[in-house]
Amino acid sequence: MKIVLDTNVLVSGLLKRGSIPGEVVALALAGTVQVCHDPRILAEYADVLARPVFKFNKQHVREVLSKIGNDGLSIRPMVPVRGLPDADDAPFLEVALSGGADYLVTGNIAHFPPERRQGVAVVTPAQFIQLWRQQHPDQP
Repeated sequence: MKIVLDTNVLVSGLLKRGSIPGEVVALALAGTVQVCHDPRILAEYADVLARPVFKFNKQHVREVLSKIGNDGLSIRPMVPVRGLPDADDAPFLEVALSGGADYLVTGNIAHFPPERRQGVAVVTPAQFIQLWRQQHPDQP
């Protein structure tokens, strides 16, 4: 299964490992789901995870970014997206569209209005985990 992981889910999941976002991040880091990305997304991950407010271990951040970069699916977006409430979210939808992602997982559903999604399934971490469990009842 291919997903695009919004930065807010990655941060939340790393801050609270046992949380629902933490479950999403754990699936991604285990390689159970494949994270679609491009250089812009990886750069945003690196920038946000390096912020002192989060107090993440730098080595752990490097390992997480390396895992996502190496095990994920690098996408070259072919479909430009315009008209989102926050233009900085465009790379996530562009990668989801061009990479054929099954889901774009975000904590900010409102940043991806239905009329702008172009058929991409945009879900919250809780919705994603519920869908995952329905599709994989034999998985923990």
